[in-house]
Amino acid sequence: MKGKIYLFLMICFSAVVFAQKTVSGKITDEDGIAIPSASVTIEEPGKDAILAYGITNSKGEYKVTFTSSESNVDLKVKAFNQKPITKQISNSDQSLTFKMQSEATEIKEVQLKTKMITARGDTIAYDLKEFDSKNDRTLADVMKKIPGIEVKTDGTILYQGNAINKFYVEGKDLMEGGYGTITNSLPKDAIQKLEVLENHQPVKMLQGKIPSDAAAINIKLKKSVTMTGRGEVGSGFGDPWLWNLKLTPMFFSKKQQWVVNYKTNNMGEQVENEGNILGFGSSWEGRRGNASQNNWLDVENAEVPNLPVKRYLFNNVHYLSANYLTNIDSKKEWEFKANANYTNNAVERESNSVTSDIQQGTQYTTKFLNNFYTDKLKGELIFTKNAKKGFFKNTTTFSQFWNADRAFAERNDKLGYRAGNESLQSPTSSFQNSLSTIIPWKEKMVNLKSYINYQDDRQTLEISPANYLQLPYKNLVKKDTITNINFAPGTTALQDFRIRTLDTSHSANISFTAKGWTFTPEVGIDFSTDRLNTNFQGTAIPNPIIPNDIPLNFNDSSYENDLKFTEITPRASFTANYKSDAWSVWASFPVNFNNIKAEDAFRTVSKTLNKTTFTPNIFAQYSFASFFKASVNGNVSNNFGDIQTAYAGYILTSPGGFNVMNPKNPIPQTTTKSGGVRLEYRNPLNNLFFNVGYRLSDTKNNLLASSAVNDLGFSVVEYIESENKRSNNSYYAEIGKYFPKFKTNASVTFSDTTSKSQSRRNNQDINTKADGNSLGFKFNNTYFSWMSVDFNFTKSWNKQSNGIISDDLGKTESYNHNLNVFFYPIENHTIGFYWDQINSNLGDTKLKNGFFDVSYQFSWSAKKVDFELKWMNIADKKVFERISVGDATIMQTTMQLRPSQVMLAVKFNFK
Repeated sequence: MKGKIYLFLMICFSAVVFAQKTVSGKITDEDGIAIPSASVTIEEPGKDAILAYGITNSKGEYKVTFTSSESNVDLKVKAFNQKPITKQISNSDQSLTFKMQSEATEIKEVQLKTKMITARGDTIAYDLKEFDSKNDRTLADVMKKIPGIEVKTDGTILYQGNAINKFYVEGKDLMEGGYGTITNSLPKDAIQKLEVLENHQPVKMLQGKIPSDAAAINIKLKKSVTMTGRGEVGSGFGDPWLWNLKLTPMFFSKKQQWVVNYKTNNMGEQVENEGNILGFGSSWEGRRGNASQNNWLDVENAEVPNLPVKRYLFNNVHYLSANYLTNIDSKKEWEFKANANYTNNAVERESNSVTSDIQQGTQYTTKFLNNFYTDKLKGELIFTKNAKKGFFKNTTTFSQFWNADRAFAERNDKLGYRAGNESLQSPTSSFQNSLSTIIPWKEKMVNLKSYINYQDDRQTLEISPANYLQLPYKNLVKKDTITNINFAPGTTALQDFRIRTLDTSHSANISFTAKGWTFTPEVGIDFSTDRLNTNFQGTAIPNPIIPNDIPLNFNDSSYENDLKFTEITPRASFTANYKSDAWSVWASFPVNFNNIKAEDAFRTVSKTLNKTTFTPNIFAQYSFASFFKASVNGNVSNNFGDIQTAYAGYILTSPGGFNVMNPKNPIPQTTTKSGGVRLEYRNPLNNLFFNVGYRLSDTKNNLLASSAVNDLGFSVVEYIESENKRSNNSYYAEIGKYFPKFKTNASVTFSDTTSKSQSRRNNQDINTKADGNSLGFKFNNTYFSWMSVDFNFTKSWNKQSNGIISDDLGKTESYNHNLNVFFYPIENHTIGFYWDQINSNLGDTKLKNGFFDVSYQFSWSAKKVDFELKWMNIADKKVFERISVGDATIMQTTMQLRPSQVMLAVKFNFK
């Protein structure tokens, strides 16, 4: 392993230093006046290939770094209304100054020819017309075809394999990270170009001072005032009657922007996640996050297949959102944003499983039928000033959940057939306020940040009848033996849960610059307190197969919790940043003074921890030869657990079993060390992008999960004091290229991951090693006027071994592909063919799942309206099969799918 790391580092180092030369200087006109925006390119003699390029700044200065094995290279200078210069120079470091002669540029006729990809500084612009196909309608459709950009299934946009930090429309961040609504509904015809802003620092005061390795996307529209959007009305045949309605009008101007979005369907399309925050901006802006519940309790859940959601989602969803932005001052520095969304969703799910416990040599079957009900509301108010001479941002968020889950569970094991009804009520209220401001003070900057979060979670889990449960426990008569709780027939088991959380963080720092460096000392204090109250209610009777058995008394305090968990962390840090044309360096050296206390008098919990930790974090990036970036990063982090690792009363977290902590356990301590190296290449001149890297992490814990699992699959999970480690090493690579001559975009990805972990099951130590390899390929082609093709596949190989699962039992393979082919036999007519294939293998068991759809679309070009008829799941495949491997189990599962359905839809643009 170390040899591989050294080899990778040597390759990266060689790429940086081998034959690397720099030419710099200044370009002026005949009178010595600097010429800005002149292009300087380096080419090998006799070859029509650009090695590197640069653009002069406002002072006429340029700098170009290149790599070539030739003894001489050609340097070319071009500028508007100036005579081009070509000069052959030696392959060496040198400084050259050029005076350009005036030469009027004669324009014989107005004829514009745009380039598909152009670059200037850290901004790369894409002309979407060069990448779209006749069947594309929205921004998301086209982005999937752009080299270097990937759109994941949850809507997250990746550039060069990393998530973007901002999504702008005309330079404004209306969606505050929840950009899925725009990408899915902004018509491509309204867009002039898409810009990728590399190394984007979203806080204008920090640009050129605090570097960033993340990219952002900015959408340039064709009109300065744009009223647009996308709509769809659909109905279809199925059981029950199917509907699909989407209405997303949008408005963009220099002062105001708004997006309103209403979507509802029962045909398997997941729309409620469009409001999720996908881009989190900069930590200088304060805290951002998706509102979520503290879901400690759960019903037994049916499995879901690794298929596109539309194949298996039985839903009835209504999603409404509104986003509004306006400037509130004459200088257009202050912005006010109001965002709100409401979700009402009902989902059905069903699966059947056969589970083999290799450790105990037993087998049992389960069937779960679920109904999940989501009812949530979120509102947000944001005030922002983002100017060169000041920054202010205050975000206030309120969220309310009224969720509920239901399950009907069936089991068949050595005790025979049993069935149970399970229900979970989980209301949650949440309030957050995040404030960050940067104030200029002479040549320095003062940053003040404050974050407050209060959340109240309640959950009630009910199982009826209680004797559906076969939960193990340490018998009171036969010491150190595990038997099952004998619940009284016809009774109900009830688990109550409530946790109230207050989390605050306040900090102040001051930044000053010296010789290209920015130094930022910071002090702060974090305070959080959690109050946990739980109670389990049930009735146990003596077990008839155990003489003189003493049933459990659930009124005992062992099945209650009244725990207060408090953490106070004063902290201090020193951060250094350096930014130049080639280098971007960021290093932080924080010291945390951790003070943690957990108290529950009735459960004899009284734990404290006072520890000082040093957690450095370093990142460095070097840009060279115009197209390359090499980076290295490393960090150390400490986590001391939370209230989930401190309670000592039994909690029925799911019908599968109790969880509990030993009150004598110390406060959990987790230390993680991680690092990585990365080499990137992006050349917009020849449409080639690639990145390759290596990541490693090592985590050490002082507590170990120890599960006592009976032969029916029920368990009690305890956490015991025992040092254990987890490690992860991964290599990854991605290369993509656009071939303009063939209108083809292709990319290949590969990853190799090795991980090691430790656990304990039925008093047996389990050391698990997992090896995984994944190969992916993406291809799309719009060369032919009568056809376009989109194809991607992923092939993965996994091997797991731990002494229980070994040899062929731990080897699995999977293959997934998605093929979309569109034919255009006549103008305005489109025939589509869709094929999803998912295969999996475990030993001699081979599962193949294929799905096919067809569609016909007529486009009314004058009105920009599409009429689509689509037949999904032509073969009417009812179930999906999958094999999964756990620490000591192998489970074969059959999951219910949506039946064959036919939909007729009308799709249109708003203006």
